[in-house]
Amino acid sequence: MKTPLKKPGRPEIPRKAIYRMSLYLRCLVRLKANGIRTVSSDALAKVAGVKSSQLRKDLTYFGQFGTRGLGYDVEQLSRMIGEVLGTTSLQPVILVGVGNLGLALLSYRGFEKEGFEIVAAFDADVDRKRGKHIAQPIYHIDKLADFVRQRGVRMAILTVPAPAAQEVANRLVGCGIVGILNFAPLMLHVPEEVVVNNVNLAIELENLSFFIQSNG
Repeated sequence: MKTPLKKPGRPEIPRKAIYRMSLYLRCLVRLKANGIRTVSSDALAKVAGVKSSQLRKDLTYFGQFGTRGLGYDVEQLSRMIGEVLGTTSLQPVILVGVGNLGLALLSYRGFEKEGFEIVAAFDADVDRKRGKHIAQPIYHIDKLADFVRQRGVRMAILTVPAPAAQEVANRLVGCGIVGILNFAPLMLHVPEEVVVNNVNLAIELENLSFFIQSNG
């Protein structure tokens, strides 16, 4: 999978820089909630857990921000980063795979505050899912393509079992999905223009286990 992202007229942007932009945005939201109107690069970097030189480098990928000697306007910078990340308005997202994890994600109400709305879910066994107390409609997987095209959805959350993940990913790509958040424990093979972010909880726990043992 590609590590850099590139748009015309811009240098290649490392995926880690995009991830850090999300961290900066959350830090700015907290600062704004506490009534702080301006912040220096050193202070923002400290809150985000990065070096100030790294923060300034990340921001230069997207333009010039801040005023020398005055720092960054918290409201303005958070708005600009939101525009860069495409979260200034609700983006529709679908979820495929309504098992225990899928149901938990459908029940989570925090996505809207971050600029995302899960508008529908899809599963191969809709009848078994009826009666679940969630707000989103659950459709059969065969209705996936029509729904995605009609609603202009471009992102999907994939929470199906590993044996079905690649086949479902192929269907998602075929109907126009270009961003997939993949919870299935395998690497998906997708076209160059499709971005996949993998969330493997077992790997994250293994990492924690290593550091716990190293510090023990």
